[in-house]
Order: sequence, then C-alpha cells, then structure tokens
Amino acid sequence: MRKLLNEAGLWLVGIPVLLWTLLPIYHMLLFALSTKDSAFSGRLWPATPTLRNVELVLTQQHHYLGNFWSQIGSSVLIAAATGVLTLVVATMAAFAISRLRVRGGRWVMNAALFTYFIPAAFLAVPMYKTMGLYGLLNNRWSMILAMVTLAAPYAIWVLKQASDKLPVELDEAAIVDGASAGQLFRLVYLPLMTPSLVAIGVYAVLLAWNEYLYAFLLLSDEKDITVAVALGLFLSADDSPWELLMATGVLYALPPAAIYYAFKRYMVSGLTAGAVKS
Repeated sequence: MRKLLNEAGLWLVGIPVLLWTLLPIYHMLLFALSTKDSAFSGRLWPATPTLRNVELVLTQQHHYLGNFWSQIGSSVLIAAATGVLTLVVATMAAFAISRLRVRGGRWVMNAALFTYFIPAAFLAVPMYKTMGLYGLLNNRWSMILAMVTLAAPYAIWVLKQASDKLPVELDEAAIVDGASAGQLFRLVYLPLMTPSLVAIGVYAVLLAWNEYLYAFLLLSDEKDITVAVALGLFLSADDSPWELLMATGVLYALPPAAIYYAFKRYMVSGLTAGAVKS
C-alpha cells in the first residue's frame, strides 16, 4: 500500500509538471503551423496546418530573416568553439589537479567555483568592459571567451570529481612501464573519461547556444549575432510576425534537442560521475 501511495504521489506531481513544461512547446508549434490570420483564432490546433512559415524562414523571405543563415552559422561557430575550448581547458586542469596533484590546484579550482556565487548577469557589464579594453567587442571571439569563462569552473569540478574515481593503480602501472605525463594523459586518462568529456562538451555547447544576455551585449552586427538575439528583433515592431518568430524558434531548438538525444546516455553518468563516494 505504501508503494502504491508513493507511486500515486509521483504521478500526481509528475503529470502537472510535465504538462506545464510541454505547454510552451505546444504553443510554439501551434503558432509555427498557423497562418498570420489564424494564429490567434483560439483553436487548440490549426484547421489547416501549414509549413509556409518554415519555408519563409529557410528562404529568408522577411526583413527580420534577411541574415538567418549567417546568424545560424554564428550560433554554430560560437557553440562549437565554446565546447572545444571548454573541454581543452577543463580536461587539462582536472588532470593536473586530480592525477598530477599539482600544488595549489585545489585552491585554484575552489577559487574558480567561487565565481558562481555571483550571478552571471552581474558579470555582464564587467565582461563588456574587459572585452572593450582588448578590442574584442562585436567580435565572435568575445562571446566565445565569455562562454568559456562561465562554463569552465563547473566543467573542471565535474571532470575532477570523475577523475578522482579512476583507480590510481592505472597511473602507477603506466608510470612503471615508462609512460610520461603526456602519454598518461592521452592513453589512459582520456579514454576512461569519455562519458564525462561528452557530457561536459554537450553542456558547454548548449550553454553557448542558448545564451542571450552576453550575445546581446558583445555582438552588434546583424550578420554576427546569434539566432537567440535575432529572435528578440521580432519584438521591436507593434505588429510582430508571431508565426515567423515561433517557426524560427522551433528550427533553432532542433539542433540542441538532436545533440541531447544523440548523447543522452552519456549525460547522466557523465555529469554525476564521482558524485557518490564508495
């Protein structure tokens, strides 16, 4: 009876949360598949669903969509570069702290994590000032470096915790066989850390892909801004094309959804590695 009550409680909580989560996605699809006249008809589903809005977005047949493909390219470049650089920085830092046990490594990691006590929004203006001093404003590199700065502390912590779970005997055996630190990193550490590396890479990519505030502040050229910022331009007019806005949003949501489901089996195990001590 207690088990049935627990399951019933989970269903009572889970179903409303699921519906609440899916409601915005439903409205996005509803608008994306509706014409401009029928978007606010009040129907639960369009009488005649159409992909005309998707076609307009893909062919850039609206003045708000004139640089859509350039903005998609900018989003892909920033997200991919953020993922790669975050992995490089976090992997090497975690290896040095956990396996090589460099002096002061844990203090560096804790100091980096301390930055999360400050909301990312509060750091936006100092980041803008810093990028201006180095002449990086309106440059994609400013966005990439900002995203790596935000993602790296958490990435280092996760990879360090996962690295601590690896048997130290593997390192000792490799060193006895004459392996250098570089060979230990490349032949022993990286293969065993694959699930966590994939999870952190996906996390960094999605963080950069969905970022709005930093992209809005650091990028101003309409060809270089990300689609997340470009979506905000739709709201600058009194008569905004909501159907095109939602169609663009649906298309923009497809790549991260595909990335997540492609690497879903790595996400939970990779992000929680080392969370429980045996």
